[in-house]
Amino acid sequence: MDMKLRPFDFAQAAARAGLSVNGTPLSAKPAATTGASFGDAMTQALKSVSAQQNEASRLQREVQLDNPTVSLEETMVSMQKAQIGFQATLQVRNRLVAAYSDIMNMQI
Repeated sequence: MDMKLRPFDFAQAAARAGLSVNGTPLSAKPAATTGASFGDAMTQALKSVSAQQNEASRLQREVQLDNPTVSLEETMVSMQKAQIGFQATLQVRNRLVAAYSDIMNMQI
């Protein structure tokens, strides 16, 4: 795994967020009509966390089998990334459950 630090490219980050360099949206369409939904975003995020955990498990197994091409440092970094992703997912779930509970307890 190649771990090189690169300088931050603001223009590229803004383009990935769907914004121009000055912060205005690239398209005039509202977000609801672009086809991306909250469910799709959550599914993609969960798949990403799952892939990170699978990669960490694979690297951990390779270290245990004394594979010389896998370093302990790479494995530990991968495990920490998977742990952070899982904790973030857990916090999102907790916030969603709390919001659902608040909505269900509202007086009408």
